[in-house]
Amino acid sequence: MVQITPKENWLRLVNGGTPEYIPYYAMMGDEYRGEAHTKGIFANIFPSTQFMDGGYDMWGVRQVAAPGTNNATMPDVRNILLPEIDDWKKIVKFPKKPEGRPDYEKMYEDSIKMFNIDRSRSAVSAGPGFSPFQQLVGMMGFEGGLIALAEDPDAVSEMLNAMIDFLEPYYTEYIDVFKPDLWSLADDSCSKQAPFMSVETYREVFKPMYERLCKPANDRGIPIMFHNCGHVLPILGDMVDFGVTITDPFEPSNDILATKEKYKGKLSVVCAPWWHEWMPANYPQYDEEELRQHVRDYIDAYAPGGAFAFYAWPLSYFGDPVIEEVKLIIRDEAYWYGREYTGYTADGPRQPLVLPERKA
Repeated sequence: MVQITPKENWLRLVNGGTPEYIPYYAMMGDEYRGEAHTKGIFANIFPSTQFMDGGYDMWGVRQVAAPGTNNATMPDVRNILLPEIDDWKKIVKFPKKPEGRPDYEKMYEDSIKMFNIDRSRSAVSAGPGFSPFQQLVGMMGFEGGLIALAEDPDAVSEMLNAMIDFLEPYYTEYIDVFKPDLWSLADDSCSKQAPFMSVETYREVFKPMYERLCKPANDRGIPIMFHNCGHVLPILGDMVDFGVTITDPFEPSNDILATKEKYKGKLSVVCAPWWHEWMPANYPQYDEEELRQHVRDYIDAYAPGGAFAFYAWPLSYFGDPVIEEVKLIIRDEAYWYGREYTGYTADGPRQPLVLPERKA
């Protein structure tokens, strides 16, 4: 059997295709056994401290981190930047534009080096770097953002489209320098049960923005991958309309098998069980075989017919050594069983996993 690269295997998912083996999606691009199907690169045009505790995003929203979020930063809801949507022109400060053309070539090379990317083995994703719904609730808080959507959707649309107007000249330039294999967007606009807004509001306010953000990729024939947690089924058809060919993390409430059948030949799903499903009832005690069987059961249930990749990310507090073991076991089983499921043998027989010693 001829060995396929992780990149080639991943790109076979585009438009609902069938990979040679079940890929494991690593959102952060981290490698396992020398394999990373896709890695992201970024255009650092408007530097921010967004991913630092106490930092700010490019629009002035303060960010905070906590051990309970695994030190991931989130908007500081104790410091609402925009209490009233009508005041956005007075309060929201647009970043200073760089003088002349940004050095996209250097940004590209810096990202390739920073993330140790071999483009012959990993698909590269890049994107416009703007999440309209998350930006709205980051500025106004969830309650304030949703109230603004209900009371004055025109003002919400005006503000967010002004931000896209500001960014559009840049991402329509660097897409031609980066030449990504995938155009990547992320905007968590859904809860576990439903979108945070009506379908009508989504189509009126947000869908036209996503069409703008996806246009450079659609114009160039670049596949689009969209990250949106939660129950996205009511808006999934709209996502396909504006060019999405892979969506993640397609969680269990979305009726995975019915969706694969409905969008056969158009869409692939990166399926993620709810994060808490991986947390044993007696955690931090766990049974390794139970974890591995859970992976096998999930692949068995949803991989038939292709158009499927596996993803799992159990969460705990920052620095928890046990959760790292759990994640490693899950990923190891997904790596080997993903090959065994399809009969892919080019990487040789299964190798035993040796867990690292726990740090004190």
